[in-house]
Amino acid sequence: MAPDCFALKQSMAAAEADPQVDTGQAAVTLVRQWLDRYESEIIGRRLESPNEFNGTMIQWFHWYGEADGGHWRRLSQEAGNLAAAGFTGIWLPPAYKGSGPTDVGYGVYDLYDLGEFDQKGTIRTRYGTKQEYLAAVQACRQAGLQVYADVVFNHKIGADSPEDFGATPYDPANRNQGLGNERTIRAWTNFRFEGRQGQYSNLIWHWYHFDAVDHNLLDQGMPAIWKVHGADFEHNVDLEKGNYDYLMGCDLNINHPEVRSELKAWGEWTLDTVGVDGFRLDAIKHIASDFFIDWIGHVERHAQRDLFVVGEYWSNKLESLSWYAANSGGRMSLFDAPLHYNFHAASTSGGQFDMQRLLDGSLMQTMPLLAVTLVDNHDTQPLQSLQSTVEAWFKPLAYAVILLRDQGYPCVFHADYYGAQYGERRHGQEISIDLASHRFLIDRFLRARSKCAYGAQYDYFDHFNCIGWTRLGTPSHPRAMAVLMSDGDAGWKWMEVGKAHTVFRDLSGHIQGAITTNGDGWANWRCLGGSVSVWVEQELITELGVVLD
Repeated sequence: MAPDCFALKQSMAAAEADPQVDTGQAAVTLVRQWLDRYESEIIGRRLESPNEFNGTMIQWFHWYGEADGGHWRRLSQEAGNLAAAGFTGIWLPPAYKGSGPTDVGYGVYDLYDLGEFDQKGTIRTRYGTKQEYLAAVQACRQAGLQVYADVVFNHKIGADSPEDFGATPYDPANRNQGLGNERTIRAWTNFRFEGRQGQYSNLIWHWYHFDAVDHNLLDQGMPAIWKVHGADFEHNVDLEKGNYDYLMGCDLNINHPEVRSELKAWGEWTLDTVGVDGFRLDAIKHIASDFFIDWIGHVERHAQRDLFVVGEYWSNKLESLSWYAANSGGRMSLFDAPLHYNFHAASTSGGQFDMQRLLDGSLMQTMPLLAVTLVDNHDTQPLQSLQSTVEAWFKPLAYAVILLRDQGYPCVFHADYYGAQYGERRHGQEISIDLASHRFLIDRFLRARSKCAYGAQYDYFDHFNCIGWTRLGTPSHPRAMAVLMSDGDAGWKWMEVGKAHTVFRDLSGHIQGAITTNGDGWANWRCLGGSVSVWVEQELITELGVVLD
């Protein structure tokens, strides 16, 4: 278990109990202090050689990927190429049975059906069969990639039959506002998993395993969140809508002992059956943070090793993210949504974004040990509910930030790496999306990350449009690097790399010719307008096998 996770949570509880304390600011301070105190121990638990390893994960799916059942087979073929490119970890889509054959996996029906049983109109999932999934995981592990399984603990969808039970209606916009007394409702809450017939787990889910639903078959005209008899909305969740425990479907009652036991058993089963190295936890802002201290500790004891766990608390508010990190005892990493929104804002501002503030409010800046940095994901891509896509011209700049700086665990998005073409019909019109592939530059940045992104980092965030930084290297990775970018006109900047009289070339290929440092290891580095240049030592260009025009 992470060092003193309960002490961090207790400190947060004390701050919340004090009416004189600004809870959000207290959370930011407490998490910073905790990470500062335990930084070396936390890093040491994660890596054998913590200062000499630059991990990078890839999110190997997007929302509109092919639903032909061939995803796992394609991954088996691609795993070796991903490892060769420089990826060290892979976040896989939800592998279990959703509400139908094309479900992306977030409409979870049966966590134990990995494409093995005839349920919801299909044996395979959107991505393939259980055998193909296990083969793909094995191919990734053989290639040296860590594998992270995506899991939804917040809700279930697609029940097998409805049940009658008592529930109280609440305002969907304010879950603290009741809309009347408890009454009998009828809702789809009975999950029998008849295709599986009790294999792996014999738990049949009933209404009392959930704390809320959003439908009542006996009064379908009444919009309400129906709180189940005997249950309460969970605490230590996001406070949007008064209490954001309920999101969709049948909301799991995490406080019910059978539910808690089942989710722990599923974690054990997944570790034993699939052999993953960690988990991506969906929609955690709707799940009590206390649960994850318990659950992560349980599965790590079963695995007898530390696991990598990242939670999706999608918020651009640093205070909210810090609050959840503190209440979950620093047990998991979090996606750096504020950094993504900074990238989005910069990409849509026409050069009027202050690049000096690009990292402001981000996890990369304030709690880098818990930050999983990203440019885009399946929720922010075009046509999705959280659409806030980073414009294509800015993506190379954003990827340089997450891949070539010291802070954070970067995650590359499948659609950014491979490109994506898809469409959707809305309001009688067909909308077509064509996302460009940035693989060429991402691959080059990955090479620079593996060879040059080590040692001291000097920042030069001192201009409205043009910013940069340098990495000076270490004895084991002695190559230096200078990164310069501008969201406006072409830029230049004097920066130090610690290498005197050394010739550098732009690995991105955007600027031809060489730059040579002076006797003090400084040079006047350059970049084109709306672009990024990654300057590395000329000898490394040959070593990497890169051909520059």
